[in-house]
Formats: sequence, C-alpha cells, structure tokens
Amino acid sequence: MKSITIKGSERESVGKVATKALRNAGLVPCVLYGGNQAVHFSAEVMAFKNLVYTPNAHTVDIELANGKSFHAILQDIQVHPVSDKILHIDFFQLFDDKEITMEVPVKIVGKSKGVMAGGDLRLNTRKLKVKALPKNLPDFIEADITPLDMGNKLYVTKVASPDYKIMHPDNTVIAQVKISRAAMKAAQEAAKAAKAPVKGKKK
Repeated sequence: MKSITIKGSERESVGKVATKALRNAGLVPCVLYGGNQAVHFSAEVMAFKNLVYTPNAHTVDIELANGKSFHAILQDIQVHPVSDKILHIDFFQLFDDKEITMEVPVKIVGKSKGVMAGGDLRLNTRKLKVKALPKNLPDFIEADITPLDMGNKLYVTKVASPDYKIMHPDNTVIAQVKISRAAMKAAQEAAKAAKAPVKGKKK
C-alpha cells in the first residue's frame, strides 16, 4: 500500500487552550495510539490533503521535528459540521509483525455480460474491511464483473486473497446486475409476440 509522509511537531501541552491555539495557527492536533503510550503532535492542515480528501487508502509515515518517526494508519477524523475544517485526527501505529484491520476501496474492472445486454450495474460495496500485515495491505481490491449476467451477484468470496482476510460475511455482495426497465419491457414484449397467433394460419 502507498504511504504518505506527514511532517509535524510533538505537542507539549494538550489542553483545550493549547489545542485552540494550534487550530488558529492553521495546525491540526493529532494523537497516535497503538504504541506503549499515546503520542500527541500537530501538523499543518495542508499536510493532510492527500490523505483525507481522497477515496484511496494509504498508510502514513509520521516524521516529527524531534527525530521520532512512526508508521501508522488514519483511525478517526473530526471535522467541523459547517466548514468541514479538520479539527482533530487519530492515528494507529503499525508494526511489521502485527496484523491491522482497515477499509480498502473496491476497484471494478471488466465488462459485464448483463450490462452489455441492457442490465443495470449496482455497486453495493465501495470499500471492504480487510485484516493483514502492513506489508500485505492492498491499495485496492480488484473486482472483475465480466462473468455477471443479468440477475447475477458478485460476492466477496470471489475477491479472496491469501495476503489478507476479508472481514465480511461470505454472502456480502460487492456488485450485482439488475434487469433494467427497458430490458424487462423488451422481454415482456418478446414473450407476448411469441404467444400471439400467426395471422393467416389455419386452426
């Protein structure tokens, strides 16, 4: 999985007054969990644009001014309900020998037989929760819809991998092809035509 580097400074004070002062200065207060003790730090708001405002999944390399560095993933984010300004971010530290659970986007590939025949493709799941060692976390999970005919569904069992465990029930649907109204109407008209008597034919 691709990684984004966040450069920041460890926070000496974590009170409300200090936190408000950081935000006024264009900085985002952050906390890193998962290690022996929580690490409080801050970074410029622009440092998070490629991490927060993207549908892609990334790990994060946190580099602090005091020389400390950590490998992590974004765990939680607080934004202002009106301005969408980032208020606070929680990270979770990664270790090479410990599995981690995170959401990974689904990438649809292929051309469905059912869609080409007039069906409607419905995406039921745009992200999947997977569990893996950090080195095995995928950038995305590829879901091939080529075999799907009208009425068919693509289940998570079709995108399984030995590198990670999918944390969803086997009957979870990623995508499905539903019969469109136009296709249904055409099928009904074809059925009626097949049942209609042929003119001029003797009984």
